[in-house]
Amino acid sequence: METSRKLIRKQSLEKLYNQLSATRKVYAPVIADDKQVEFKYNPGFAEVTFEHIRSTLSVKNIAFPKVENLFLYSNGKTESTITDIDLNKIPEVVLWGSHPCDNAAFDALRSIFEWDIKDEFFSKRMEKLVVIGLSCHLSDAYCFCTSVGLAPNSSKGSDILLSPLHNGDYQADILTEKGASIVNSFSELFESTSGEEVVLTTVKQKFDHEKVTSKLNGAFEHPFWVENSLRCIGCGACAYVCPTCACFDIQDETRGKNGKRYRSWDSCGFSMFTLHTSGHNPRNVQSARWRQRIMHKFSYMPDRNQSLGCVGCGRCSSGCPVDMNIAEQLEALQNI
Repeated sequence: METSRKLIRKQSLEKLYNQLSATRKVYAPVIADDKQVEFKYNPGFAEVTFEHIRSTLSVKNIAFPKVENLFLYSNGKTESTITDIDLNKIPEVVLWGSHPCDNAAFDALRSIFEWDIKDEFFSKRMEKLVVIGLSCHLSDAYCFCTSVGLAPNSSKGSDILLSPLHNGDYQADILTEKGASIVNSFSELFESTSGEEVVLTTVKQKFDHEKVTSKLNGAFEHPFWVENSLRCIGCGACAYVCPTCACFDIQDETRGKNGKRYRSWDSCGFSMFTLHTSGHNPRNVQSARWRQRIMHKFSYMPDRNQSLGCVGCGRCSSGCPVDMNIAEQLEALQNI
């Protein structure tokens, strides 16, 4: 559909939030007791923050939960009964106030989960999701969205994108049919645009992702990987805060005669991720695992999925306990 633009006053924004949360689950950012920013379901509007740079964890768990049941089973003496998960019970969710980097990550996840055989769990959650994004008027040294083809006001992945105006109101870009449906349902809260200028932050471009991808094609055996992975302790923090990492493990858990099969987040940075039953591990050193992470995001995904596996949110760098900065490493890769 053709993008349209409206104005929503600050007081009308609160009314929109309250009316949405009365009928749906709204997932919105709040400042927790430890001063970290986290997304919670249906907080009061007064708790919702519009002043965050990034939440500690991404919002990918809306479409790709940390732990998700795939089916239930019951074992009898001669046969087992399998009960499928009723995907129709997945609730409608509004993601409120997520930034453009997080919203763009849904397209990257879609390129993975709907690449070959469509993952029905992921697809149903995305079908039930409406994204009301928020352009960035704040940033820090960890942000590098402009290096991966995005911007503080990128509309990719949003159904409605809110951008703050100097007078405290918000510009609303209506980008999809889902977004238009929200606006039409609450049309009394939206007005014609005023021409007021939006407030946006500036994010410096640190590297050219196309040059990085080009360099990676011939860098598999480069000494760069050993030199730049020496600090890595393989903790997996970067994968768990990343909005585009999609590795998962599948386990069965049984108690008595009943059990469940579920999947849970995993990381290619873990030493056991590629460990074979034979005991052989094709990525048996941390440098190989760090190389896999970078190659996957900036070489394999562009080639196979026609998408990048990174949105420049900076969480992996800000959350790394040994201060490995992915933007600095990609800048160095560009110049090897």
